[in-house]
Amino acid sequence: MTLIALGGVIGAGLFVGSGVVIGETGPVSIISFLLAGGLAVLVMRMLGEMAVARPAVGSFYAYARLALGPWGGFTIGWLYWYFWVNVVALEAVTGATIIHAWLPGIDLWIISLCLMVLLTVVNLFSVKSFGEFEYWFASLKIAAIVVFLVVGLAFVVGLWPGAHADAGNLTEHGGFAPHGLGPALTSVIPAVGFFTGAEIAALAAAESTEPRRAVARATHSVVLRVLLFYVGSIFLIVAIVPWNSKSIGDGPYVAALQQIGIPAAADVMRLIILVAVLSALNAGLYSASRIVFALTRNGDAPRGLTRLSGNGVPRRAILLATVLGYVSVVFAYVSPDTVFSFIVHSYGAVALFVYLLVALSQVRLRRRLEREDPGALTLKMWGYPYLSWFTVAAMAVVILAMAFLPDTRMDFVASTLTLVVVLGAYAVRRRRGRS
Repeated sequence: MTLIALGGVIGAGLFVGSGVVIGETGPVSIISFLLAGGLAVLVMRMLGEMAVARPAVGSFYAYARLALGPWGGFTIGWLYWYFWVNVVALEAVTGATIIHAWLPGIDLWIISLCLMVLLTVVNLFSVKSFGEFEYWFASLKIAAIVVFLVVGLAFVVGLWPGAHADAGNLTEHGGFAPHGLGPALTSVIPAVGFFTGAEIAALAAAESTEPRRAVARATHSVVLRVLLFYVGSIFLIVAIVPWNSKSIGDGPYVAALQQIGIPAAADVMRLIILVAVLSALNAGLYSASRIVFALTRNGDAPRGLTRLSGNGVPRRAILLATVLGYVSVVFAYVSPDTVFSFIVHSYGAVALFVYLLVALSQVRLRRRLEREDPGALTLKMWGYPYLSWFTVAAMAVVILAMAFLPDTRMDFVASTLTLVVVLGAYAVRRRRGRS
């Protein structure tokens, strides 16, 4: 469970997307990731409190339904499903692009199809196979981060052969905040998205042998390690490589390893990124299928999706996620600038909507638990209710900021349209339920 939580967070966004944030903000991006990581840790703690007190299939879907009512469960469930279905498609395209660099003679769509089929089979086989694949994927990613932290720190402090202690890149080239503190705050928006995935641990808790113990351990582990892996590695990158170097945008970890003098750094990181992509694909199929399976329990999704295989796997729910994933992959090649571009933007803020609903659910459910079953609160949110309301306000500010920033406005508009469609679908479902 701990590795699933950590593996869910460490994705291609950290290895590749972080370079964009560094290039736009400079060394002060360390603060951006620290703030974003802090929000993610707070949400994870809130979710952990609910998961330990009330382990349930569907995790935050069940908690939102219990705390906010049927509309809350329906909305958070389908938004989360939509988010991961799109992640499946995007990661399939990213993975195919990486492999295509090694095998240029094979078409991208064929490679994407093979990756989709491979991970679909893994998820259809059994819950255990998902856990084992994610265990090894996460282990490889974590090992890569740990090695990078050790090597990078040795280089910065002068213990690496041929290196001398120097962290001048943190203040040179325009200073620690070359563009001021404004970009550092706005960069929190994309940085928050990089942390999405830790909540999979709570989603998978219902299928573990000891859900309360498993999610509690995962929550404690993620708090410190996420901050260490993300903030620590970003600190080392900007200390090793000038923030305005073109190589940062092409791949921050590759740039740092090349600066240190690691041979074949590009190929090594390409392999690690591929592992991260396969991990995200694996996690996406699992998450999408489990949340839609939970939706069927209250009539929020077709009952036919509840059918389980002999191994206890919701195969129909998995296939539903893969079918739409295949469709999105097709659009990536048929209409990359229109349909696929809209799909990419339409889930940009969806994870933030989900996190906001999780935070609101914790505030309301905590009150109920304190009245009805205080003994179940063995893992508590820090500083409740003040820190809980702070988290709600912070997430709301991040979402609203997207509407006013040119670089994120399209994501906000398209994601809000997705939210409106989901709320409209709930209104139709409620009307039919009354008739």
